[in-house]
Amino acid sequence: MAKKKAQVFECQHCGFQSFKWLGKCSNCGAWESFLELKEEQIKAFKGLESQSVKVKRITEVEREEFVRFSSGESEFDIVLGGGIVLGGMYLVGGSPGVGKSTLLLKIASNLAKSGKEILYVSGEESASQIKLRAERLNALDKNLYLLNAIKLEEILAAIREHSYHLVVIDSIQTLYSDGIASSPGSVSQVREVTFELMRLAKEYGICVFIIGHITKDGAIAGPRILEHMVDCVLYFEGDSSRELRFLRGFKNRFGNTSEIGIFEMQSKGLVGAKEASKIFFSQKTSSPGSALSVVMEGSRALVLEVQALVSDCAYGVPKRACTGFDQSRLNMLLALLERKLEIPLNRYDVFINITGGIKIIETAADLAVVAAILSSFRNRALSNSSVFIGEVSLVGDVRDVSNIEQRLKEAISLGITHAIVPNRLKQSLAIKCYEAQEVTKIIDWM
Repeated sequence: MAKKKAQVFECQHCGFQSFKWLGKCSNCGAWESFLELKEEQIKAFKGLESQSVKVKRITEVEREEFVRFSSGESEFDIVLGGGIVLGGMYLVGGSPGVGKSTLLLKIASNLAKSGKEILYVSGEESASQIKLRAERLNALDKNLYLLNAIKLEEILAAIREHSYHLVVIDSIQTLYSDGIASSPGSVSQVREVTFELMRLAKEYGICVFIIGHITKDGAIAGPRILEHMVDCVLYFEGDSSRELRFLRGFKNRFGNTSEIGIFEMQSKGLVGAKEASKIFFSQKTSSPGSALSVVMEGSRALVLEVQALVSDCAYGVPKRACTGFDQSRLNMLLALLERKLEIPLNRYDVFINITGGIKIIETAADLAVVAAILSSFRNRALSNSSVFIGEVSLVGDVRDVSNIEQRLKEAISLGITHAIVPNRLKQSLAIKCYEAQEVTKIIDWM
């Protein structure tokens, strides 16, 4: 009697595998998500046949220099760490309608106009739809090729027939391979398709950009291994009802991940914001509840306006709401103000907003948040020519932050004349600085 082959079941949400069917995935918690893999799928996932490899000492390994070239968009190059790396594989995620396809079509057009041959593969839109967008973006060029296909084998054959410099896949969830007996977008298909594209990129030295859909939680749809396989993971963020878009790097094997690219959605498509600070800050009449600060996004300093509203609590429990600022950190600052300044904020609703739609992820704006709250509470306007820079600790002191000189130079370029900082500067700048080593010193500015 022939021995029964072992069964393998796979979760269609996270790719977790089990030798028996499970009602609930023990890895991601999804219900009714396990499907049995067929024999050819199991063989495909065992990987390539083992090849003899030679072990080397790390001191004997020769250093390989990355070959970069510009995308033609300075904001895009900043996030990538200086440009696109030859043979690199990039994953771009973002919510529907944010402009992922528009951004990559613009990049593809820039490279095509520079003499490079680019292939744009679309599994979601027809060639005529893409051409209409290209006409609006002024992105028509003879070196830009289009391919409507969702079958992996056809796409790989088309790439091998011609020596393209860069390939755009829009999107990875629409492609499928004949070797995998499951629907497009499933964990098995996404994993297999990405692996084949990665092998092609490394073998031929082709740059591959993959567009990926995201889930309700904001993560890229598909198995987590998708993000591990690529060289760079980019997220395109922004509200589709507003003009600003932000490109952030969450993984980059060729550079750091602290940079941010800022774009504006205009009638002719996405345009890089050359003077970023002017987008978030405009000189206007001073009003209560408004304070300025300077934050760092990678190597870039941005002057932002922090807005606060303190109003009487209409119900028993006061409301705490933030837009662009960490709410748990706001609760900490409010508790500190109640303790140190004896302000009964537990009887007031407090709302914080960071203008421009950007999210602050550093602590340098703590002092500005405190100043805006006190300004709104006392209904006294702060000067619109002053910036507040400093981290506020739980013991009530104001601590220094990094790159203080660079922050102040950006403030000076926008006409700001006064700065409230934790310590004196080591170098002389054309701005008058005032020390505030304790949070209680802010009262003097009210």
